[in-house]
Amino acid sequence: MKTNCSCGSATGSSSHKTTVAHPTGPLTFRQRIVKTVRWLLPGITLALLPKCPICLAAYVALGTGIGLSVTAATWLRTGLVVLCIGSLIYLVMNKVLSLYKRRRNSF
Repeated sequence: MKTNCSCGSATGSSSHKTTVAHPTGPLTFRQRIVKTVRWLLPGITLALLPKCPICLAAYVALGTGIGLSVTAATWLRTGLVVLCIGSLIYLVMNKVLSLYKRRRNSF
């Protein structure tokens, strides 16, 4: 087994570090769709999420046939808001860090 790949970097042997392949070139159609959905899903969920726990319980009952108490609907709504905001913060921080790394590497 060779310890170096064709680019001259060390491969995954125990005495050498493994190099990470960075994607280059334009994104494929599927990759662009996935990136767009990652941003749209939490935003749309926050926009369409009812502000009233009773309305959320009614929507869940209509959609699934499962009845929720007002307390459970309140916790579900709070959890969905936290999850959506958390995922949006993660996406923003990921984008900021990638732009920072790209800018730092360009100098």
